Amino acid sequence: MVPRRKSIPVNVGGVVIGGAAPIAVQTMTKTDTRDVKATLRQIHELKDAGCEVVRPAVPDREAAEALREIVKGSPLPVIADIHYDHTLALLAIEAGVHCLRLNPGNIPDRDKVVKVVTAAKERQIPFRIGVNAGSLPEEVHKSMREQHQVNRDDRERTAERMVEVALGHCKILEDLDYGPGFVKVSLKATDVWTNVLANRKFAAARPYPIHLGVTESGPVQAGSIRSAVGMGILLSGGIGDTIRV
Repeated sequence: MVPRRKSIPVNVGGVVIGGAAPIAVQTMTKTDTRDVKATLRQIHELKDAGCEVVRPAVPDREAAEALREIVKGSPLPVIADIHYDHTLALLAIEAGVHCLRLNPGNIPDRDKVVKVVTAAKERQIPFRIGVNAGSLPEEVHKSMREQHQVNRDDRERTAERMVEVALGHCKILEDLDYGPGFVKVSLKATDVWTNVLANRKFAAARPYPIHLGVTESGPVQAGSIRSAVGMGILLSGGIGDTIRV
């Protein structure tokens, strides 16, 4: 393995990600976030299994409101996984989450992102900018649907677009003086080589910590193989500060 890439560390509820910190292990809960008892029970189980950070999905207002009790009872830092509705991010901030995950593909509006960042900045809550190949514009990722037909040009173009989208959202935070120390990034694709290319390109462009994973990983065995290969290539190349398993 080569030495790990230097990145600017981010503190997520006491767990440092990036810099000289060990690679942190995190995962998503599989419960209905609205079910506080079940979610907390699973978080305790995940802690016992070695997980260091946990991310519940926040699909609606009820789930966002449940975060307050989840954060209070969780032995692990809680990242709110926000999709489509920026007001859910605002509710998550009020609930006291330790980090927010935003997907530029489903919250692309700059004004909405600015509102969320402004609220998070008041509480020093960091962000993960999570870019997925599957939520890029249709003309960019349509060829990725049949992954056995993905060629080199498709991969290169998609990886470049993923990085462009990630940098665009990073720029919003940077313009609000909320970049280094408060931003980490993930770039995920089902196709392993697209995933590797995108992360390598971003790693060369910005010093933010990188979260590794493979999105839409499919059946358990195939998904495990994709994740292991993609993460292994990147980690052995010194790229990656936290992994989602």
